[in-house]
Amino acid sequence: MSLWTSLEPASTTVDAGGTATVRLRLRNTADVVDEYRFVPVGEIAPYVTVEPPTIRLYPGTTGTVQLTFAPPRSPDATAGPNPYAVQIIPTEHPEATAVPEGNLTITPFAEMRAELVPHTVKGRFRGRPKLAIDNFGNTTLTASVTGNDNGDQLSYDIHPANVQVEPGRAAFVSATLKPRRLIWFGHKQQRPYRLAVRRSGSTPLDVDGTYVQSGFLPRWLATVLTLLCTLALAFVALWYTKAAPVSSQATAEIQQPVATTLPAPPPVPSSATPSTTPSVAPSSAPASAPASAPAKTQAAGGGAKTHPSAHATAVLPDTAGVAVTKLNASSPGRHICYRAYVDGIGWQHPVCDGATAGTQNQSRAIQALDIAVSGTSAAANGYMENTGWQPAWQSGPAKADVTIGSPNSQLRMEQFTVSLGVGVVCGNGWIQNDTQWQGQTCDTPGGPRSWITVGTQGKSLRLEAVQLTVTA
Repeated sequence: MSLWTSLEPASTTVDAGGTATVRLRLRNTADVVDEYRFVPVGEIAPYVTVEPPTIRLYPGTTGTVQLTFAPPRSPDATAGPNPYAVQIIPTEHPEATAVPEGNLTITPFAEMRAELVPHTVKGRFRGRPKLAIDNFGNTTLTASVTGNDNGDQLSYDIHPANVQVEPGRAAFVSATLKPRRLIWFGHKQQRPYRLAVRRSGSTPLDVDGTYVQSGFLPRWLATVLTLLCTLALAFVALWYTKAAPVSSQATAEIQQPVATTLPAPPPVPSSATPSTTPSVAPSSAPASAPASAPAKTQAAGGGAKTHPSAHATAVLPDTAGVAVTKLNASSPGRHICYRAYVDGIGWQHPVCDGATAGTQNQSRAIQALDIAVSGTSAAANGYMENTGWQPAWQSGPAKADVTIGSPNSQLRMEQFTVSLGVGVVCGNGWIQNDTQWQGQTCDTPGGPRSWITVGTQGKSLRLEAVQLTVTA
């Protein structure tokens, strides 16, 4: 060994988002002048900076470099002790590499966010919102969820009531809101409520939402019933007070020729009169009338052969919602359709049930995804280059388009997450620089993971292709 090294100190502590420094001393014990290059290794190597990166020493002399540790305030900076090492490579004798080792302890921090999906729910008897809890800290989040409102107007059924969320992950909590008093008639009433996420030793995180309670019977029905009751009471009163005179007058009126002044019913169009709307025939016309009317219109219009209904055909947009609606019509059940907005291409045509959206080995990043399902609802979010997770989850009912990402913004999507209201969703991703699929992952409804994530996070690797499937 022609090199002596020393880390001062060998162990140190740093806060996530802060910096710490360690001095590395080395002495050239060989008999020749040599230049040394420093390469950090280990899981925290991306957070280590060596200054200067190289040093030149004469035989018997000692030099010093400074190691600066700057872990980010993100879930990637794992809390606790993290071993590290610095590889020292001599230029003259590369086989005499030295690797001094040290230990860096990153202090834990907690940060979470919660969002209701959707924010407003409607119903006569109950509402079913979902609470998305994101753990942006670097330690496991353990929390409980409770509900409350002013006036104690709602009851809450929350499942699961206690959650554990790993760093950089999200959990979904299902809540069922039930009004304690039914509204039989009248206007809709808004009932604000609050779900609180509580952690031991910290202030609860409150998330406000609104439950819109509708009346049990439509308002127009109440008006009709009131009117009918009023007419019934009036008829009964007249029947008992003026029964004999009314009967006598009715007989006299029948004997008079007043009925001749009533207007006659409108005549039924004859087959000899050309119809201005050949596609609609009166219900009282003979069975042959619909067939003869179009023929006469064609003769009158100079022999045009276009069918009247051809002008009513509408061109549907090429979205995932339209695709899943068509697929469900031909094959009823639970399906998932999706399409990708690809760099340099734009929106692709939607594909369904495990087909590939995006490109492979073309260095084209996915910037946005459009997802739609049948037989259940869906919620999704995207992790974008340089900006992280989007500020709000996107959700929608069955056959509705749920769009995440930033189309035509030059921001690459690195990872995304999907959750279903009912059923199991599975996904697979093709990542930049990989030569094979990332590997399929599925959620576990009712378990600790009721969602899936596809792609990578914080590695600056773009997502290039995806495959999605759903099961019952």
